[in-house]
Amino acid sequence: MKTLLLAVLAGTVAVPAWAQSPASVTYVQAGRLLDRPGQAPRGASTIILRDKFVLPGLIDLHVHLFSEGDPLKERMDALTRDEADEFVIGIEDARRDLEAGFTTVRDLGSNPRSVRALRDAVDRGAIAGPRIINAGEMISISGGHGDDTNGLAETFAEAVAHRQINTCNGADDCRRAVRQQIGLGALVIKFAATGGVLSNVAGGLGKQMTDEEMKAIVETAHSFGRRVAVHAHATEGVRGAVEAGADSIEHGSFLDDATIAAMKAHGTWLVPTMIAPVTALANARAGKLPPATIPKAEVAAAAAAASHAKAIKAGVKVAFGTDTGVSRHGENAREFALLVRAGLTPAGAIRAATLDAADALGRKDQLGSLEPGKAADLIAVSGDSLQDVTVLEHVDTVLRAGVVHMLRGKRQAFPQD
Repeated sequence: MKTLLLAVLAGTVAVPAWAQSPASVTYVQAGRLLDRPGQAPRGASTIILRDKFVLPGLIDLHVHLFSEGDPLKERMDALTRDEADEFVIGIEDARRDLEAGFTTVRDLGSNPRSVRALRDAVDRGAIAGPRIINAGEMISISGGHGDDTNGLAETFAEAVAHRQINTCNGADDCRRAVRQQIGLGALVIKFAATGGVLSNVAGGLGKQMTDEEMKAIVETAHSFGRRVAVHAHATEGVRGAVEAGADSIEHGSFLDDATIAAMKAHGTWLVPTMIAPVTALANARAGKLPPATIPKAEVAAAAAAASHAKAIKAGVKVAFGTDTGVSRHGENAREFALLVRAGLTPAGAIRAATLDAADALGRKDQLGSLEPGKAADLIAVSGDSLQDVTVLEHVDTVLRAGVVHMLRGKRQAFPQD
């Protein structure tokens, strides 16, 4: 991992210096940040950002890199698009997320072999993209949200079922599903505790997985050192996942007081993905989703904003995630304004996408802030994001692991040494 030595030659506030090998030194001149001025050593390069607001690289805890955010196109292409086509889409989406300022993402549902290959290609510098924490495929019960045979004609359903390993029924079978995803390279485990808006089955959003199945998944994942993210809408599913020891709840559309209290007691993170129900409802009403999804989209969108506001007011730990892939890649930062509308301060919303997201990943010692020993992930924007979080929708400089990917709105040549 590259690190970056930062200092300010002039300007109001300076960026702290990070230790690194003397062979590769870069200085960033920031208009606003922290610490004290320094002087560049001979041979160092200098990036002039004295008129910019500089902050740590952003973290999105819920994306789908192989989904374009165009559900109608994806449905039409489903019979002609294979894994190689999806990999190219993943490359494009990874670049879009990086250029939007997201230097780390958690992919919570993709072909496990493809996302592992994309993750490793980014890590070795072959592809421009964010650091990827991958879950592989979401674990689901048969017929649940995540069963890819839902709604398919018999011929196609049989072909999909023949290759499907992410569905499970009963505690022992769910342990098997976790182990298989880890064997395919998953760094985090995701399962569906409830129904989902976008699954093509009129099963509602209620609890679908048993408590025993959830506990088996969490225990198995934790035994391998993997954190567990849970797709959960309905109250009963959320509470069951929290009691099972899940690390984060994704969506959390229906939260009552008892469930919120349970999340606080267990220290469970809420990843609200507030942009997702808004986008899903718009797509459903535009005829871009199957008919079975429309009532679910309406119910989830109506309940989510109020539930998230209640959780934020109660002090539930919130980390930033968007479910991008439902919405379009590169537009992830639209989530900030929704978080502020739900009750977070601008500083709190930024923290949710930096230090708190890093904490939820278990990587607070590596990511989320600009300080010695952490990864050299940095972005710059015009305007004060502490006053107006929408300026984060227009990032003009991005460094990840010490490599400049975008400077003042211009994409850099890639790969770089």
